[in-house]
Amino acid sequence: MLYVKVKAKDVRLTIPVPYALLTIFNSILSSKFVHQQANKWTKEHFDRKKLDFSIPQIDKETLKPIIKELKHHKGVVLVDVIAKDGTEVKVTL
Repeated sequence: MLYVKVKAKDVRLTIPVPYALLTIFNSILSSKFVHQQANKWTKEHFDRKKLDFSIPQIDKETLKPIIKELKHHKGVVLVDVIAKDGTEVKVTL
């Protein structure tokens, strides 16, 4: 389980994200439809900036073992950020 903890002045929030949900997000993000929409949404900006770039397709089979391996490393801190206003964000496995 992935845990996202947010501490702000008035709010303390912990969001548990199950690995099954990560697998679902992996399937959605690697779909052709999302890839086409992402390129469509960014095309105007890239044309305006005169950049020749397209977002590459995400390979679902490459990300599967990564998500599977995360299960073996419980307690590892992936993100630990403190903003100037005192807001803290921490992502742990």
